[in-house]
Amino acid sequence: MTIAERGAPVIVTALMGAADFAWADGLRRAHFPPDRNMLPAHITLFHHLPPSLLPELADRLKRLCRGPAPAATLAAVMSLGQGVAYRIDSPGLMTMRDDLADAFTGLLTPQDQARPRLHVTVQNKVRPDVAKALAAQLAADFRPRAFTIAGLAAWHYRGGPWDLAMKAMFRG
Repeated sequence: MTIAERGAPVIVTALMGAADFAWADGLRRAHFPPDRNMLPAHITLFHHLPPSLLPELADRLKRLCRGPAPAATLAAVMSLGQGVAYRIDSPGLMTMRDDLADAFTGLLTPQDQARPRLHVTVQNKVRPDVAKALAAQLAADFRPRAFTIAGLAAWHYRGGPWDLAMKAMFRG
């Protein structure tokens, strides 16, 4: 039975502001192996929620987005071993994520039960020496800065690029 036949798992992401997305996605296109880069830059909050949760999840994401966008900081260059990411610090976004995790207790995979390290991946699935070189290059002139979180989205995962299920933008 394929993923589509079982019902596509739902992935939840934070959406970046337009300028931050363009910057992060440009880095991803420049440094991610092209044959493996099926997605634009993203910040994953949950990797695998049951598709049956989508109506309730959509309602919860919309309610969260009625308020102000959480403050966020592009905090550091982060090694992934076989890749590189930028760490995102956002206590407000983590609180939102924790509230969702509490609401769906018992339905989360082990990966989603753990608190994530929020990040934007710009390179993955490369040799460790290639990743280490890029991390050093990016860290050389890195300075923490404000980073815009613009909304929240849910996506269907069907084995390839994700299909948007819904999105909500912060309005507060």
